[in-house]
Amino acid sequence: MEKLLFATNNAHKLGEVRYILQGQCRIISLREAGVESNPEENAPTLEGNALIKARDAFRLAQCPTIADDTGLEVASLGGAPGVLSARYAGEGHDDAANRTKLLESLRKHPTPHIARFRTVVAYIDRAGEEHLFEGIVEGTIIEEERGEKGFGYDVLFVPQGETRTFAQMNEAEKNAISHRARAFAQFHEYLVQHPL
Repeated sequence: MEKLLFATNNAHKLGEVRYILQGQCRIISLREAGVESNPEENAPTLEGNALIKARDAFRLAQCPTIADDTGLEVASLGGAPGVLSARYAGEGHDDAANRTKLLESLRKHPTPHIARFRTVVAYIDRAGEEHLFEGIVEGTIIEEERGEKGFGYDVLFVPQGETRTFAQMNEAEKNAISHRARAFAQFHEYLVQHPL
C-alpha cells in the first residue's frame, strides 16, 4: 500500500485520519518517516498554515504529504480563536488553558454561543502540485465541559442537531460528522480519482 506522510506527530489527529482513510493508503507520521519538521505557522489563514506544514514536510521527505489546520470560529468573538485556536492562551499553554480563556472571553456575550469548527487539508502530490480540501461543522459552545473523549475544545462543542459534545461521542460517531472527517472525506474522494 502506498505511503502518505501526514505532517503531524499528534496522536489524536493521526488516529482520526487513519480511521477515516483506512484502506486507502498507509498514513505515516513525521516521527515514523524520520522527519523533523516544525515550521513557524505564521499565516493569517488556516489554508496558509496547512500549506506551510505540508510544504516543509514534503521538502524534507520528498513523498506525497498532507497537513491540516483546524480552527474554532465563534461568531460573537468575530471568528476567534480561529487560526490561533491551538495557542489561544499563548505559546506553551495547553488545551485546558485555551478552553479557560475561551469561556472567559464568552462570559460577556449572551448564549447560545454560535460557533463552527473548520478544517483545511493541504495535500502535495508526488509531482509537487498543491490541493486544498475544507470541512465545516456548525454548532454551539457550552459553558461547562462534558465528556471524556476527544481533545482540544471537544468537551465544549455541541454540533448542530446533537445534544452531546464531541467528547461524549465515540470515535465512529464523531468521525461521521466532524469537520476533520468532512475535509478528509473530500480528500478521500479525490484519492479515488487520483491515486497516490
